[in-house]
Amino acid sequence: MALSRRRILQAAAVLPLVAGGVGRRAAAQPAQQAAPAALPPILFVHGNGDQSALWMTTLWRMESNGVPRDRMAAIDFLNPLARNDDSKPQPLRSSTEEQRLQLAEAVAALKQGTGAARVALVGNSRGGYAIRNFIKNGGAADVSHAVLCGVPNHGVFAWDENLGSEFNGRGPFLQELNKGANEVVAGTAFLTLRSDGYDKYAQPDGRFVGKPGQATNVTFEGPELKGAINLVLGQVDHRETAFSPRAFREIYKFIVGREPGRIAIVPETEVVLNGRVTDTPGGVQTNRPVADASVEVYRVSPETGERMSDAIHATKTAADGLWGPVKVQPDWYLEFVLATTGSPTTHIYRSPFARSSDVVNLRAARPLSAAESGGGAIVTMSRPRGYFGLPRDIVLLDGKTPTDVKAGVPTDSVTTVRLAKSELGRPVVAMFNEERIVTRAWPASQNRVSIAELTY
Repeated sequence: MALSRRRILQAAAVLPLVAGGVGRRAAAQPAQQAAPAALPPILFVHGNGDQSALWMTTLWRMESNGVPRDRMAAIDFLNPLARNDDSKPQPLRSSTEEQRLQLAEAVAALKQGTGAARVALVGNSRGGYAIRNFIKNGGAADVSHAVLCGVPNHGVFAWDENLGSEFNGRGPFLQELNKGANEVVAGTAFLTLRSDGYDKYAQPDGRFVGKPGQATNVTFEGPELKGAINLVLGQVDHRETAFSPRAFREIYKFIVGREPGRIAIVPETEVVLNGRVTDTPGGVQTNRPVADASVEVYRVSPETGERMSDAIHATKTAADGLWGPVKVQPDWYLEFVLATTGSPTTHIYRSPFARSSDVVNLRAARPLSAAESGGGAIVTMSRPRGYFGLPRDIVLLDGKTPTDVKAGVPTDSVTTVRLAKSELGRPVVAMFNEERIVTRAWPASQNRVSIAELTY
């Protein structure tokens, strides 16, 4: 079999880079229209504390419009969280310069793997900082298009204190990026996408950075750049500026040069899944692979969450953290059981995967407290590609609107319900708008937790 996209990029770069799927193992459905032959390869860049998996649905939508899988990739920064002070080393956190260098390696790997002269870069949040930093400091000749989604280009705040933070609009990092009459670099086409007031990191009041009532000196327009095409998507949240269908339309149109033929994802007849188990030492999210993790995959009932057979896949990860591949059908609901040293056994329930993907990355839940481990069950609903907006969205966990999700500007992507011992083993329904996942209540006394991980 030909060398996979993942292995091409890993061989050429230090960081683990992954494409949007393992499409050479599963033929894609015919697209409504083919992408232009001159389409540049596209590299997707995640934000602070995030990972390549967030781009899965964007990659699927691109594929459904004829963009070849082997023309796309998504980076995993090894330490995706920013330092508190960009100039001071901090364990398991990265500086702006480290991210710039890692992105440069990823761009070089994608160019080498495709033979293209230039690539398009698409970034969410902090990922846009790495993109701008790379382009401004020697990378402009390598980048045809830069799409910046919800990027706090003028800071999350602009204060005279904490100037070392890369998120401070008055700090040296953003001051350098934004200096001059034009805030973009000639020769690269720039697009910014922002929310109309629903982005928690583009707010005039400091309540979302722990200082309610204090002006941030940043406005809703903070993500815009002089010299770029600046678009307002409406009342989308911070992550939806990148991962929503609305954002996909603008990303595709800007890079391809025409409207997408479809927004919906075209299912494949055979789906192959893979991904990495990544680490969270001391609660710090990283993209460091975990070796010797146990992963089991089960097909489950969409109505009860009960397993419909023995495990369809079971493995122990090697040093690269890869847990697959596994073949599934595009209408199967799945349960992933992840066991790693020092973490609870995590039962992750997922909606059907419409298409193949090798960014189905798995992270174990945080360790349980003594009080939690002595109770009944802990069930979490997680939305990685957006936040829960109340009353904008329908958000129901175990038949109730969560009390741990704040109304107004969406700020919460996780909600949790705790059940009594008498309720162990029963189904628990997680529902976000039209997506519905049924989990099971596993006993916390056995150091087990359940997560309903939303796809949309």
